[in-house]
Amino acid sequence: MEQKKFDTNSLIGFILLGAIMIWYLYTNQPTPEELAKQRTEQRLDSIQKADALQQQNSTIKLENTPIKSVNPTDSAAVAQAQSKLGSFAYSASLPSATDHETVLQNDLVRIKVSNLGGQITEVELLKYKRFDKTPLYLVKDGNANFNLSFSTNDNRILQTKDLYFEPSLSQNGENQVLSMKLKVSEDQYLEYRYELKPTDYMLDFAIASKGMDQAINSSQNVNLNWNLKGLRNEKSIYTENRMYSYYYYKSEDDVSYLSQDESDELKDVDWVAFKQHFFTSLLKTDTPFEIAKVSSKNLVQDEDIDTVFTKEFAISTPLVMNNGNLNYNMNWYYGPTDYNVFKKYKGTDIKDVSDLGWGIFGWINRIIFIPVFGFLSSFIGNYGLIIILMTIVVRIIMSPVVYKSYLSSAKMKVLRPEIQEINERYKGKENAMKRQQETMALQRKAGVSMLSGCIPALLQMPVFFALFRFFPSNINLRQQSFLWADDLSSYDTIAHLPFKIPFYGEHVSLFPILASVAIFFYMKMSQGQQMSMQQPPQEGMPDMRKMMKYMMYFSPIMMLFFFNNYASSLSLYYFISNLLTIAIMLVIKHFIIDEEKIHAQIQENKAKPEKKKSKFRQRLDEAMKQAQEQQAQQKRQGKK
Repeated sequence: MEQKKFDTNSLIGFILLGAIMIWYLYTNQPTPEELAKQRTEQRLDSIQKADALQQQNSTIKLENTPIKSVNPTDSAAVAQAQSKLGSFAYSASLPSATDHETVLQNDLVRIKVSNLGGQITEVELLKYKRFDKTPLYLVKDGNANFNLSFSTNDNRILQTKDLYFEPSLSQNGENQVLSMKLKVSEDQYLEYRYELKPTDYMLDFAIASKGMDQAINSSQNVNLNWNLKGLRNEKSIYTENRMYSYYYYKSEDDVSYLSQDESDELKDVDWVAFKQHFFTSLLKTDTPFEIAKVSSKNLVQDEDIDTVFTKEFAISTPLVMNNGNLNYNMNWYYGPTDYNVFKKYKGTDIKDVSDLGWGIFGWINRIIFIPVFGFLSSFIGNYGLIIILMTIVVRIIMSPVVYKSYLSSAKMKVLRPEIQEINERYKGKENAMKRQQETMALQRKAGVSMLSGCIPALLQMPVFFALFRFFPSNINLRQQSFLWADDLSSYDTIAHLPFKIPFYGEHVSLFPILASVAIFFYMKMSQGQQMSMQQPPQEGMPDMRKMMKYMMYFSPIMMLFFFNNYASSLSLYYFISNLLTIAIMLVIKHFIIDEEKIHAQIQENKAKPEKKKSKFRQRLDEAMKQAQEQQAQQKRQGKK
């Protein structure tokens, strides 16, 4: 019988297979973020299963319609209420079991709270009007619903929105205090407590219970649900709904938002905000919601048709009971989306809802433009004039940048004949590297850099984008008129079209037309200096001059279409800004720049001994030299 030998190759194969398996398992193991997400999903799944099981095992459920008030002397009505509500039938027998509303009001806001559900049923902002000059509401006619759902110890599932609370209005110094109690007895109740300060949009709100461990099943979740349909308040449905309405939230120390028709599951939620361009409805909690489901849904099917609602926002989250009772301190905010108002609530981060732009753009708006705008508006009542003055200030501040750009263009214009001579001397693709090297050497000797013309233009970009966010989101411009524009926060209209032009609309706005004309002449005027900065077209390379010529006509047309539905304040700014830039360029050209002096200075620079090259310049020249030698070698090999 043949003796089996030890197979070394098999052993090596098994070792390699084991190593590959270990490597695969290691590289595909879930990250900490993925593990946390899995735990969150498992917890949400267990919550949903527990709720479903609770509903399945419930022997008695509350109907969707609220229980009517019960006369304590009517034994049949009392028995019916007890069969549906159990111990909560007591609340239906109180005198407060009616659809009565209690009003809280200060100088800024009027709030109505209903006995039915103990929730806010109407919010009117007293200092603002809708686009049609009617009162402006954020909550009205059932567009909002705040509800707690819970299970009782006798296997009922109840909704606070269907139960009656007992109101009690009092004063706490100058503050108005409204206590709404859902009673099981005089000593057992669930309380909503509202407190409104004299001059504040923020409303203190607390949820607390006393002795409810005998009525509410603390082993099951008390779920909070808040949803709101945003009422249309602005003239342009397009800008209000699509461009500026978002669902903001702060979750795990990070402020973010949902786009329309999105939903998400969040952890450690501090607040949620339903932002509708210029107005915000916000719920904040001192005890973060451990897990919350949030969603945003678009309700506008056709932006050309008038609509009542724009978006629907919702949050659903379980509340934690301690020792059988609830204890949450919260706040409601119903008011303007105003950075100056938001920043008063320190430590909340709700100022991020104002959406002034990310990064440096938001920084410029917060540090520069908002203070400047506030300063000018403190003694000037016409907001159109404020925009013009702001534009003048910005253009004056940026004029050194314009001067640098124009000076660089003038220098390049003076050097253009010599650059053309270099191109004639080194023709052909095979001399492209040598041509580029000689051109850079000429510019370096003359003290001219291509970047000196690009950098000033780049420095202006942050200002451009910052103002692009500042004017359309500035609530102070809302419904402020100037010349023919009746609302600087929306588009101006000088004519209505009998048809709709795609991407343009059914109306004609004059400020975008003026801005487009101004930018055309600005580009036409600056095209000459841009051409002077462009090197003469080289063989095999595209002619940038033709592309710039096309852009001179394309950019104004694009601006005309884009800004026709945008805020007229932004078009006014660009119109004035381009006019001022043209004026500054004319002054620089005719009264400041002297091409003869520039030419003399360049010749003087060329005569000076060349400064010692930087290490970067040395490496760059060496790389170009090697590339040139390699190109020449390839050419010689090709001839052979």
